[in-house]
This record gives sequence, C-alpha cells and structure tokens, in this order.
Amino acid sequence: MITPIDVTKHVFEAFGAHDVDSIVKWLHPDVRIEFYGPDIIPYARNYNGLEQARSFFETVLSSVDIHQFDPEDYICEGDKVVVTGHLRLTARSTGKPIESDFAHVITIADEKWLLFRDFMNTFEAAVAFSK
Repeated sequence: MITPIDVTKHVFEAFGAHDVDSIVKWLHPDVRIEFYGPDIIPYARNYNGLEQARSFFETVLSSVDIHQFDPEDYICEGDKVVVTGHLRLTARSTGKPIESDFAHVITIADEKWLLFRDFMNTFEAAVAFSK
C-alpha cells in the first residue's frame, strides 16, 4: 500500500522534473489547491478540479525559476501530511529572488492529493513579482 507521504514525494519529484502530466496523475479528480497571497503573485488563488490544478502547476513552473526546493520534514497523521522546508526561486517576470520557508498541508484520498494548501512568506513573492 502506498502511504500519504509516498504520494506526496511522487508529486514533489514530478514537480522538480517539471512534469505536470505526472503531477496530475497523483491528484484526485476533486482536488482543491489553495495558494494564499496577493494577486500580484500569478498563481495565488484557489483552484478546483484537475483542469484548474494543472493550470496551477503550469503557472508556477512558467512564472519562476526553481533554484532550491527542499522539503525537510514530512509529518503524517491519517490522511494528512504536513511538509516543511525551504525554497529559493526567481520570478521570471522581474528577475527578483524569492526565498522562504514553507509549509504544505495536504489531505490524501484514494492515494491521491485531495487538498493542497501552501503557506510561505508571500510578502517575499509579492516583492519579487513587483516591477
């Protein structure tokens, strides 16, 4: 049986490889993604369903260059996974850096991501996307 942490690691591996098709295979048909932050961040909003989730990952990957995405701790209880870590990105539209710790809160259903909530220092991202 695949664990919620295994599912999460598969998504992160596909994200690191910029493989949106593989990411989507690990998402529940009723997936919801919540990325908090101001509108200046191109991917900050809520996404519902596979089509919108695909759009989220495509927008993230086309909006930033990823220099570091290091999940550090995986904490699992039942169908919930909390991942903490650190990231360093560059906003492609401005060339400005984004560096932040993050926490991802993920709910798994049927061995797929049902809910993904992203918490990071969105102030850093907003500054990076500001011209």
